[in-house]
Order: sequence, then C-alpha cells, then structure tokens
Amino acid sequence: MSRPQQITVLGATGSIGLSTLDVIARHPERYQVFALSGYTRLSELRALCVRHAPRFAVVPEASAARGLQDDLHAAGLSTRVLVGEEGLCHVVADPEVDAVMAAIVGAAGLRPTLAAVEAGKKILLANKEALVMSGALFMQAVRKSGSVLLPIDSEHNAIFQCMPGDFARGLGAVGVRRILLTASGGPFRQTPMAELVHVTPDQACAHPNWSMGRKISVDSASMMNKGLELIEACWLFDAKPSQVEVVIHPQSVIHSLVDYIDGSVLAQLGNPDMRTPIANALAWPERIDSGVPPLDLFAIARLDFQAPDEDRFPCLRLARQAAEAGNSAPAMLNAANEVAVAAFLDGRVRYPEIASIIEEVLNLEPVVAVDDLDAVFTADTKARVLAGQWLSRHGR
Repeated sequence: MSRPQQITVLGATGSIGLSTLDVIARHPERYQVFALSGYTRLSELRALCVRHAPRFAVVPEASAARGLQDDLHAAGLSTRVLVGEEGLCHVVADPEVDAVMAAIVGAAGLRPTLAAVEAGKKILLANKEALVMSGALFMQAVRKSGSVLLPIDSEHNAIFQCMPGDFARGLGAVGVRRILLTASGGPFRQTPMAELVHVTPDQACAHPNWSMGRKISVDSASMMNKGLELIEACWLFDAKPSQVEVVIHPQSVIHSLVDYIDGSVLAQLGNPDMRTPIANALAWPERIDSGVPPLDLFAIARLDFQAPDEDRFPCLRLARQAAEAGNSAPAMLNAANEVAVAAFLDGRVRYPEIASIIEEVLNLEPVVAVDDLDAVFTADTKARVLAGQWLSRHGR
C-alpha cells in the first residue's frame, strides 16, 4: 500500500483549514498532516497539533514559537515549530509534501503560496488574493513548474467541475460562451439603502448561508468577495471579465454554472459546505466522502436568481473595473479593501465608506505594469498608504 499523501495546511485555524482537517481525518489511509500554520489563534493551533501530530507547525513570532514548542514537547509531540514567512515557505516546499492547502487570508498568503507553486506541489487554492494580486506572474509560475492548481472557493470549484477537461485550450476552443458566478447577496441584499450607513460589524458578519471568518464575511456582505472571485475566475479559466457574469442566488445551492455555445448550461449543486470542494480537490480526479449530507431538493423547493444592483454593491463595480484595467489595479483594489474592512471591523468607518475608500485609492493611484513580485508589493503598499491617508484625513 502506498504511503498517505503528506498535506500542509496554511491557515489551519480558519474555517477552510478546519474543514480541510475534518476531511483529512475521515481518510487516514489516504492523507496525513505534514504541517499546520496559524496566526493569532495559537491555543487552537496547539490543540490541532495535539490531534493531528504534524511534523511542523508555523507561527508568526519567535516568542510564540518558543511557547508553542514547549507546550508540544510537554505533550510528548515531536512537532518542530518554525517562524514567519521563512517557515511557511519551508513547509510548503519540503520534498515530502504532496499537496498544500493555501488558506491564509489576504496578501500575507501570496509568497508562501507562490513558493509551493515553484516547488511543483499540488495547490488547493483558497487564498484568492494570491491570484488577484499577481495573476499573470502566478499563472506563469504554475505553467513553468508543472504544479497542479485546483480551486477551493465553492464557485471556482463548481466551474472547474462543469468545465471540459481540456479547458486550458481556451474557452472558445471548448465551446464555452460564459461563466455564471453565483453569489448569495449576503445579509444586506434586501436592506433599505438608507439603513446601510447604520449596519454594524456583527450584522455584516452574519452571513445567511456560510460560516466564515469576519473579514471574508464583510467582503461577502459588500460583494467585494464576488468581485475578487471574478478576477480569480479570469485567471483560473483564461476568461475576459466580459465572459464572467455575476448572478445573485440567495439559496447558495447552485455554486456556479458554465454556459456553452450550444445552449447547454451545466451547474454544480450541493449543500453550502466547504468540505465538498475541499474533498473534490484533495482527491481529484477521484471522489471521496466529504462528510457533507446529501442535497434535499424537496426541502429546498425553489431556486431564485436576480441581477446584482451595483448601486447597492459598489464594490462589485469597482472590482470589475480593476479586472478590466488589469496590471496593478487588482492588487491596489485588494490592498485598499483590506485596510477599509479592518477599519470597519474596528468601528472606525461606516459600512458604505468601505467602497468610498477603495474608489478613492483607485482614482488617485495610476495603474502600472507589474512585471515581478516587487512591483506587485509596491502597488499593494501604495494602496495601503493611500487608504491610511483617507482614514487620517477623516479623523479615523
């Protein structure tokens, strides 16, 4: 019998990381945890290390590493604790690693995810920001290394499942007319526009269908998450922004669709549970049990669809503009959004001001070519500075 595949999970304490570990634990004969990383929830990371006994754990600071190393040693574990970005890059590129779950939220996940790509690993991509920020460079690295790139976002995984196997030849060549990217519409889909100025972080994080971290929950409420996914879809499937249409589907049962030139529309359906796309990518091209219960169509009874209102969701409009502009625009969009959402979660800005901050940054900073990773991070830094200046100017 072949050895279990060795899996590194970046962002192990987040919702994607925990769902990944749940699927792995269901198939101990197939998968084994090689390394886990965590950022702030270090007590939870310790508990995960005790349960899964990884070879390595990675934390952001040396002081935290010393404490965790002592705790794990006292628990009788041989897990070695590494530090920072260097540690992350080590545990993704190790020759024994077969696959990497890239689930670190935001720009912080870019360098370690690229390190995994350059090492030729199978990449389970949940960190959409890596592609949003550095799409051309990232896909070039995938092609050069021969790395297998499998999307984890439920929408992109659905598209992947509905695409023909040879879609890399080009959408036109395989008869695809457009991609239909579904969105729940979040908690404010029907909230009167005048009331949006008063919404709280807790209200924005109360997603009707999915259990997610606070940052991505706010992005879902504003539909910036869908905008980032639009950009990601363009890179994953070599599509133009005009070939990707966003459709609000409140039930979150159809995860996305692919429209073919013969009139066929293929959809992937399932309960809103991230273990489905995770299991699909882990076992691809096979299928394994994910622990997700069967879909009960009779209980669902109906499926609704509507076009998104860009007056209600200006972040979606801004993301589409950044997708069309290309070059440094998506990296600036993502950076400005990260700053604005953090300020909203801290109670420093009102919910509608998230879009105001992003729009000002995009208007102030010219779009430039991004020929290397340094240029990507330069654009990211400039956008963060401009977003910070907005906050300072408004006394936030």
